[in-house]
Amino acid sequence: MLTFHPSADDAPVELGALVAHRLADLFPMMSADEHAALVADMRENGFREGCEIILYEGQILDGRNRYSCAREAGVTPLVTNFFASRDGDPLRYVISRNLNRRHLNETQRAWVASQVASYTHGGDRRSASDQAANLPLETEAPKNSANLPNKAEGVEQRDEPAPKVSQADAAKLFNVSERSVRDAAKVGKSGIDELNEAVRAGHLSISAAAKAAMLPPETQRRIAQVAASGKANVVRKVLKQEGRAKREAELGAKQCALPEKKYGVILADPEWRFKTWSEAGMDRAADNHYPTSELTDIAAREVVAISAEDCVLYLWVTRPMLEMGLVVMRAWGFAYVSCHGWDKEVGGTGYWNIDDLELLLIGTKGDVPCPAPGTQERALLHAKRGQHSAKPEAVAEMIEALFPTLPKIELNRRGPARPGWDAWGNEAETGALTEEQRALVDANGMVRVSDNMVVAAEFLTEEEWARALGKAAAGEVAA
Repeated sequence: MLTFHPSADDAPVELGALVAHRLADLFPMMSADEHAALVADMRENGFREGCEIILYEGQILDGRNRYSCAREAGVTPLVTNFFASRDGDPLRYVISRNLNRRHLNETQRAWVASQVASYTHGGDRRSASDQAANLPLETEAPKNSANLPNKAEGVEQRDEPAPKVSQADAAKLFNVSERSVRDAAKVGKSGIDELNEAVRAGHLSISAAAKAAMLPPETQRRIAQVAASGKANVVRKVLKQEGRAKREAELGAKQCALPEKKYGVILADPEWRFKTWSEAGMDRAADNHYPTSELTDIAAREVVAISAEDCVLYLWVTRPMLEMGLVVMRAWGFAYVSCHGWDKEVGGTGYWNIDDLELLLIGTKGDVPCPAPGTQERALLHAKRGQHSAKPEAVAEMIEALFPTLPKIELNRRGPARPGWDAWGNEAETGALTEEQRALVDANGMVRVSDNMVVAAEFLTEEEWARALGKAAAGEVAA
């Protein structure tokens, strides 16, 4: 991609054997899709007559895109020279050719207008008659040239740079506001290369880029990257994301510095006690898979004692237990704000409907920074169901991305704690299994203790393990 910086040297950027003239580089290159389409056309039809590469001072004045595509397509381009006596002023020529055939949006036109307004015509590089064609001193516009206003007539030529095209004149020429041209000039002066390129490509509006140009370079870089993805309101989103990240980091440092450990994030999966509608459903009751507790016992847990003043709670609850989940959330000192739904992708049991969706309630207390715009996860989470009551690790990963520095704990964790987390609960505290114990665990992590009882391995007591191992040794339970 060719770039143009008015404050840089006049040295052109190399483009294969030929180089682009800096006048040509006032305009952005075509998009990747347009480039690919032109390459394909040239491979099929060759280099078309009437589309010659125009050279000026031995450099490409018009036809950078055609030349680049021809080289890629492996075809020989047609080349001709620019003649001032025939073609007029080179700047007017470039503007006219590009405005007539390029579909530039308002941002790109404002950017080019600012470059034209900053372009100073050289002094006595050509004859006085050629200099008379320089902008803005030309008295008669050549045929098919851009209609820039004439500033003077019969002005004495001096051996010094000619005046610049005014921003007002450039704005009129490119059909944009003068303010847009001024803003584009600010971006060109203060913006980093990536930000300038985002404007040249039309990914970021001039007004937004002007605000971004006043920000630190790293923030400008992020804005340019997000803009390239096609998102809207980029500056606002990036600033909110950075502000939110700063708040989260400050809150994490504050909580980590407390004399007694408090958690800013709590992920809980209580051992809800389900009521079955008939004895036929007893084999699927949660009590047969892991110990369960009454609602009053769960609500009475001292979660308040471990939660920080500013804290977010993620609470798993099945849909029939939604009311109980809200009771527990309030008892623990949190206010409900939203929820996720976990699509288990595999049908289960159910009465009113198939139980293939579980809820993850979100509650907060104090002042916890919510996700910044553009960083929120979708409400519906997709993950295949694992063994009984196990939750997808993707949920913990989502929470880690949102709250990287806050102290985190998982209640009723299955297995050892994740790195960076603390864990509490029967399964989280269970040690490694012996070979004899592992031999009794089925593919779903369950152990058959008796003919009518199957329990998750992590929840088996020593007495139950002894009973299961004894039956296995006696051949009563298949190992």
